[in-house]
Amino acid sequence: MKTKPTARIEPLPAEHSPDLKDAFAAYVKALGFIPNSMLILQRKPKIVKAMALLTAAIWEPDGEVERAFKRLLAHVASRAAGCQYCMAHTAGGALLFGIDPKKVEAIWDFRTSPLYSEAERVALDFAIAAASQPNGVTDEHFAEMRKHWSETQIVEIAAVVAVFGFLNRWNDTMGTPLEEEPIEVGEKYLASHGWRVGKHAR
Repeated sequence: MKTKPTARIEPLPAEHSPDLKDAFAAYVKALGFIPNSMLILQRKPKIVKAMALLTAAIWEPDGEVERAFKRLLAHVASRAAGCQYCMAHTAGGALLFGIDPKKVEAIWDFRTSPLYSEAERVALDFAIAAASQPNGVTDEHFAEMRKHWSETQIVEIAAVVAVFGFLNRWNDTMGTPLEEEPIEVGEKYLASHGWRVGKHAR
């Protein structure tokens, strides 16, 4: 009988770090649960607090790039990096922030799907190039971006990819156990494009 993989480092209960109550509450407000990535990372509380501040700035409602679209940017960046954990989380986040489920399902046909605008296609291509190793962004990418996005918006878009550079590597390295909600999203919307829970199963 095949046994389920165990976590490389187990998530700790939220009660382990009372001083992270506010940071964890922000995740519950945004996602509906505390991600296991942060429950593992709480062994270093200062990093959790720093990440909470950074991600709050990334997802700020007053940004010039829609928060829902930023989730799709994070999704394609996470796929470029190969992080199944973050792919499921970002697809779920896109749905939570109001992206049409059909648009989420069509994310890997974005270059031809009528559900995506030319500006979105250019930004998604930019995000994939930025998340690739070695970095694939060229002057041509920037020239195309400037046709559709302001410099402030380009900074916001690049910042999303950069933050997920940390999260992709963290969760892939730890094999972070994937929570029930994003597993359901992955199986429903992403499996047809090759998504698998893999090492993130519990």
